Amino acid sequence: MKPTRLLSPPRTYFVTFSTWQRRRFFVVESFSRLFLKTLYSYRRQGRFQLHAFVAMPDHVHLLLTPSVDITLERAMQFIKGAYSYLVRKELGRSCEIWQRGFTDHRIRDENDFQFHRSYIHRNPVQRNLVANACEYRYCSAYPGFKLDTWPSAAKADAVGVA
Repeated sequence: MKPTRLLSPPRTYFVTFSTWQRRRFFVVESFSRLFLKTLYSYRRQGRFQLHAFVAMPDHVHLLLTPSVDITLERAMQFIKGAYSYLVRKELGRSCEIWQRGFTDHRIRDENDFQFHRSYIHRNPVQRNLVANACEYRYCSAYPGFKLDTWPSAAKADAVGVA
């Protein structure tokens, strides 16, 4: 009999991963759009909740909460693996896309969440790509992107703790 694994409640993570040899893939419109399409495809499938993101020229920052039955590692496999596959299939490019692995930080509380969300949105400004975060088309600060609220904030609001 296979032992059952107890899954902890959903956790929110700030995640960073880089392109292969820090190549500037995300200065190319088709690469950037395909990345966002991939990201939102898995969000729609319920694999994770997406709270903030930025696709910088050579790296990505995400603020996400994997669904209860998916580990953070699996969510990253979905995102990075599917994107690499789609680059080959839809863009006809057969090249390495990602550095191996990723770094993550588990969000502890509302202040930590807001700090990392702000960090993500400030990133294109600090790198002098735009004057204001809402001008950078591949950042969740840009108008029109649908994002999920932080689950812990929603729970706190429900019990009147916010």
